[in-house]
Amino acid sequence: MKHLTPKQAWSWLQAETERRAAEGQDPPLFVDVRMEIESLYVGRPPGVENIPWYEYPDLTPDAARFAEAVVAEAGDRQRPVLLICRSGKRTLDAGAALEAVGFTEVLHVVHGFEGDLNDAFKRSSLNGWRYDGLPWEQM
Repeated sequence: MKHLTPKQAWSWLQAETERRAAEGQDPPLFVDVRMEIESLYVGRPPGVENIPWYEYPDLTPDAARFAEAVVAEAGDRQRPVLLICRSGKRTLDAGAALEAVGFTEVLHVVHGFEGDLNDAFKRSSLNGWRYDGLPWEQM
């Protein structure tokens, strides 16, 4: 699994989308592994697909279910997959699950969408997608 900062991930996504389009291939699959409610209400990058690593009320990861859902969305295990979550922790386990089922190019966004907690226990103040000023949308 490759580890990219938010700015590196955004640059890679743009370049890889353009390169793959020129070759007649689908763009990389950009997956938000947070719960749907997090993705909708906290915000998310544009064009991301929400495939939760776990969901309310169980809050228990199901690696097989997650991998099956990503396979169905990707259509091909050779398609690059970029993962994002809140802080970059869930994506590590989710990425390992994808590699275990044969995905060949899995990348994740270090620090995730909201980033690490600061001394006042607030996110989006030290690092992360939003902190870096990258495009995002909110319901």
